Amino acid sequence: MDNQAKSSSGASSFTSAMNLDQQGVSFIPQRYVLPPSQRPNIIHHHDEHVLPLPIIDLSDFHDQARRYQIINEIRNTCKEFGFFQWMNTLVINNSNFDLDFQRYILYFHFPYRNLRYTVFGCFLINESFIACYKISNVINHGIDESAINEALKAAEEFFNLPHDEKMCLFSDDVHKPVRYGTSLNHARDEVFCWRDFIKHYSHPLPDWIHLWPSNPPSYRKNMGNYAEAVQDLQNKLMEMIFESLGLNPSYLEEEVNGGSQLLAVNCYPACPEPELTLGIHPHSDYGSITVLLQTRSGLEFKNKNNNWEAVPLVEGGLVVQLGDQMEVLSNGVYKSVIHRATVNVDKKRFSIVSLHSFAMDKKIGPAKELVDDNHHQLPKCYNEFSFREFLQFISNNDITKERFLDTLKIMK
Repeated sequence: MDNQAKSSSGASSFTSAMNLDQQGVSFIPQRYVLPPSQRPNIIHHHDEHVLPLPIIDLSDFHDQARRYQIINEIRNTCKEFGFFQWMNTLVINNSNFDLDFQRYILYFHFPYRNLRYTVFGCFLINESFIACYKISNVINHGIDESAINEALKAAEEFFNLPHDEKMCLFSDDVHKPVRYGTSLNHARDEVFCWRDFIKHYSHPLPDWIHLWPSNPPSYRKNMGNYAEAVQDLQNKLMEMIFESLGLNPSYLEEEVNGGSQLLAVNCYPACPEPELTLGIHPHSDYGSITVLLQTRSGLEFKNKNNNWEAVPLVEGGLVVQLGDQMEVLSNGVYKSVIHRATVNVDKKRFSIVSLHSFAMDKKIGPAKELVDDNHHQLPKCYNEFSFREFLQFISNNDITKERFLDTLKIMK
């Protein structure tokens, strides 16, 4: 069966989670129901289940005397957790802290080149250390609030289009530059994800934007403005991450600038039985970094103890995750993040995920500076791979059962 026939066959059996939400169903179809062992535990509240992240005080990043120490702290955080969070504006009122609750989120800011970022952490209160901070109007990640709001509005308007209009963009071919669908791999997944998405390549923007949805009328302009802003941001983030690995900040600069950007715009409809399904099944992203914008909490990641931790929502915040390419490039010093998305019974959740990777056929392997076969550092732990090889893998495999990254590991 050729690709066009496959796509047609897939479209005929495609059930949109958004369409089910609009129909007001009281239960979810069987194709969305996970086996009991894979179902989420939704008893906890995302706002209370705070990440146990370490404190990183980045306020003196501009001070050369402190720079090495701070970079080392960034390195340790990447090793432990694999992600950061950046936001525009934040207020923490220490008068609202309950000292009986042992974990709190702290936010620290630092100037990096011409931008200001925040890494958030969490601390345990004990007899020797109690700290509460009030921080307001100190953060600017370089993306205007209006650009964020307009992109989210464009996403909502797209998913509110009639089902038949969205279905014109449906495809289960992962190589398509623009496609509408659900799940991770609609053609392979045994259980569908409770989400709808529109995915499209976005960099360089003039090469792709004419293929994007033309309706709603503002979609290309507003989503394009956001895509370009996030692309600029990831260039600067990559410099910082490379420096934390002990590499030159301009390491692979040309490859980073000429890499791929894929926007995945997601809608997670309200779900009548959220305890039976997931918005996205557990997986790690294939690329170097992922920048996530979300309207509600729902993101969870798997910690080193193999337990799921919820990432609290920060209004205007951008979550930055490390992907498989960064784990390979760092020779395993940094790990890509296994994560999933839960759904809720009350309201829709929208997210805009900017997936950044190197060019389609660029082979990425461990940086030679991070490999030492004489064991002064780690020996080479991964084979190299390209974005195209990843796409080929997910075309032929169910990535909820086998991670692509595991196929790259060199057995010792």
